[in-house]
Amino acid sequence: MTINLTRRAFTMAGLSALATPALIRPAFASGGKVVAATFPGSWEDAYRSIVGPMVKDAGFDLTVAPSLAQDQIARLMASPGQPPYDALLVSPGQSDILIQEGLIEKIDPTRLKNWDKLSPAAQNEWGPYVTIEVNGIAYNPEVVDKPAGYKALFEDPQYEGNLALIGFGSNTATMAYTEINKAYGGTYDNMQPVFDLLEAYLPKIGAIATSGSNQMTMYQQGEIAVFMASTGNVAKLRELGMPCEFAHPETGSPSVPVAIHLVKGASNPDGVYAYMDAAIDAAAQTQLAEPPTAMIPTNMDVPYSEVVSQFVTPEQVANAVYPDWQAINKHRAEWTETFDRLVVR
Repeated sequence: MTINLTRRAFTMAGLSALATPALIRPAFASGGKVVAATFPGSWEDAYRSIVGPMVKDAGFDLTVAPSLAQDQIARLMASPGQPPYDALLVSPGQSDILIQEGLIEKIDPTRLKNWDKLSPAAQNEWGPYVTIEVNGIAYNPEVVDKPAGYKALFEDPQYEGNLALIGFGSNTATMAYTEINKAYGGTYDNMQPVFDLLEAYLPKIGAIATSGSNQMTMYQQGEIAVFMASTGNVAKLRELGMPCEFAHPETGSPSVPVAIHLVKGASNPDGVYAYMDAAIDAAAQTQLAEPPTAMIPTNMDVPYSEVVSQFVTPEQVANAVYPDWQAINKHRAEWTETFDRLVVR
C-alpha cells in the first residue's frame, strides 16, 4: 500500500490564525523511555529541545537518535524482532519501503488529541505528517544570478564551477534529478537523459558532495555558490550569517511530507503517541517554524512564520511537484550505482 498525497490538500495548512498553545497531557499509560529516530543536525537539535520537554510533560522520556532515513531502515532490517527505535521520521520514499517490509504499524488517530488540528492531507493512516519539505535551488546572490530552473544550472555558463551535485542517496537530489530528467525528455523508466547530461557536465562541476551537510559546509567555505536544497537549508545558512536565497524551479518545486511512524514491535507505543502528539502540537510547530529549522506547519492553527513566508506560500506548497516514490524506489538502487560510476571515473 502506498501513501497518497493530493496536490492541493496542503493549502489548508497555515491559513488559520494562531491558537493558544495547548499543554500536552498523557493520553494513556505514562512512563518509560521512547526512542525516536530523527534526522541529524537542526532536526535533531530542535526535536530534543522543543519536542522533548513536551513529551516529558506527558510522562515519558524522549531519547532522540539521529539517523538518516535510509539508515533508519537499514538498522531496523538488521535487527528483526528487536527494533532499535520506537518511532521513525521519514519521507514517502522510505515510508513505502517500510510498509512493504511490514516494519511499521497503522496508528489509532483517537490517541492523538491534536489529530483534528492537522491539515486533512497530513492525517496519514501510517502516522501524522509533521511538516512538508519544499525543494528547489539555493544560491549565493553575491556570486551568481537567480537560476530560472534546473536546466539553467547546466546551460548557463555563470554556474560552471559553482554548482555542487550529490548522489541519489539524497531525497532532495533524487527529486531534482527526476525533474531534470523530465525536462530533457526522460521518464522514471528512462533516466538516461539525466545521466548523459551529468556525464557531459562533470568537467564543469564545482564539486561532488558526499552529503547534504557536506554541501552546506562547502557553501559556507565559498567553494560553491549553488546547490539543490530545501527551504530549510537556506534558512539555516541565513541563520549562520551567509548570503543565501531560494529559487523555485520554473517546472515546479519538488516536495515531500515528513511523517512520524510507529515501529512494529515498539517497546513503548504509548510513548510514541505522546511523541507524535507533541510534534504536531501548535506550541511545538510554532517554534519549529522559526529559524533555524523554519519548518512548514501542518497544524492548521499555526500560520506560516515570517521566515517560512519568505520562501513559500500555502498556495505554492499546494501546487508543488509531488514525486511518484513507488516508481522512484523501483529504480533508485540502479540510479545510485550509475551515478557512482560516473563520478568516480
